Amino acid sequence: MENKRVVVTGVGAVTPLANDLQSTWERLVNGESGIDKVTKFEEGQFPTDVAAEVKEFDPGSFMDPKDARKMDRFTQFAVASSLMAVKDANLTIDDSNADRIGVWIGSGIGGMETYEKQFRLYEKRGYRRVSPFFVPMMIPDMASGQVSITLGAKGVNSCTVTACASGANSIGDAFKVIQRGDADIMITGGAEAPITEMAFAGFSSARAMSTNPDPATASRPFDKDRDGFVMGEGSGILILESLESAKARGAHIYAEIVGYGSTGDAYHVTAPAPEGEGAVRAMKQALQDADLNPNEVTYLNAHGTSTEYNDKYETLAAKNVFGEHAHKLAISSTKSMTGHLLGAAGAVEAIFSVKAIEDSVIPPTINIKNLDPECDLDYVQNEARKQGVNAVMSNSLGFGGHNVALVFKKYK
Repeated sequence: MENKRVVVTGVGAVTPLANDLQSTWERLVNGESGIDKVTKFEEGQFPTDVAAEVKEFDPGSFMDPKDARKMDRFTQFAVASSLMAVKDANLTIDDSNADRIGVWIGSGIGGMETYEKQFRLYEKRGYRRVSPFFVPMMIPDMASGQVSITLGAKGVNSCTVTACASGANSIGDAFKVIQRGDADIMITGGAEAPITEMAFAGFSSARAMSTNPDPATASRPFDKDRDGFVMGEGSGILILESLESAKARGAHIYAEIVGYGSTGDAYHVTAPAPEGEGAVRAMKQALQDADLNPNEVTYLNAHGTSTEYNDKYETLAAKNVFGEHAHKLAISSTKSMTGHLLGAAGAVEAIFSVKAIEDSVIPPTINIKNLDPECDLDYVQNEARKQGVNAVMSNSLGFGGHNVALVFKKYK
C-alpha cells in the first residue's frame, strides 16, 4: 500500500516571545529575544538567574478557569496552543470525523511545578492535603489527554517522552500514523513548563546552563564564548493532515512533512556521541525517508543549544551528512531567542521551519560575536535572511542519546 502524503494545515504556539504564533514569528524574524531575568523564584539561589519564561499567559483566555486549575502549566500551554492550531486550520471536530483525528503531544518532564508544590504540601501537612488531581496533573501524557478531551478528538492518543527530542519525536510519530492510514488528522507537538527550583537545581548541578548574567547574550549558539543553554518554557502544536483530507476541506497548506529519522547514541546519558555520530544517522535516515538528496535542503534548523559539545558536534554532523553542500546550507539556532524549551523545543522549531518555507525567510542566530573556529558554517548570523526555501531539516537531540531529524518541504 502506498504511503499517504501528509501536510501541515494549522499551527499554534505559546512561547517566551509571545502567546501566539504570529507575534512569536514576527519577533523571531526581527531577532528579538524572549530571555530575561527569572521571576518564578528569588535571584541568587542558583548560578544562573536568566530564563526564557512565557509572559502574561492567562489560561482563562483559552479554557474554563476551573478546568485550568486541574492542569499543570505545561498542559495549559498545550491546550492553548492546540485550540489556536485547530482554529488556524479551520478544523471542526464532530461525530463525523472525531474517530479519525488523533493527538500526539510530547513532554520531556511533565508537571514538575505540580510535583514540587504537592510534595511541599505533603511534607508540611501529610497525604490528606495532597490534591486528588496530583497524579493526572503531573504525568507527561496529560497534555495529550487533556487536548483530546477539550477538542473531542477520539483517534490515537499518545505521548512521546524522549527528553529534549520529545516534541520532534511526537511529530514524527504522528506523521507516520497518518502516512500508514491510521488517522486522517493529528494534533501534535510538545509542551513544557520546567522553570522550577528543582529543575534549575538539577541542571545547575550538571553545569549545563549558562551562567552569563546578561539575558540579552546568555544564549549564544556557535559562539566561542558560549557556556550553556538557557531554560525556556512553552508549547508548539501542528495540525498534520493527509493530503486527501486537506484537499477535501479546502485547507490552507503551510508545507508538506516528508521525512523522519530517529536514532539512539547508545553512548552516554547526557553527552552526545563523538562527532555527532547518532545525529548523522538520524539526519541521513530522514533524508532517505523524504527521498531527497542532501543538496535539495535549503535550511537546517539546528538543535543549537549553546553548549560546548552540541554545537561543535552538530556542525560536524552537518558536514558529514551534507558534504560540500554544508557550506552552502543556511543554518540557524532559534534557541538564541527562545531559549531551550526542552521537550517543546522540537515542536516550536518545526513550526519555525514551516513558516520559513511559507514566508521565504530564514530566522537568524543572534548573539554570535566571535564565531567558534570549530563552528565554521553559515549560521545566518544576527539578521534574518530573505531567501526562497525549498526544504528544511529540523534537528532535535535529547538526554539518553535520542536523535531526531524532521524534513519539511514546500508543498507542490
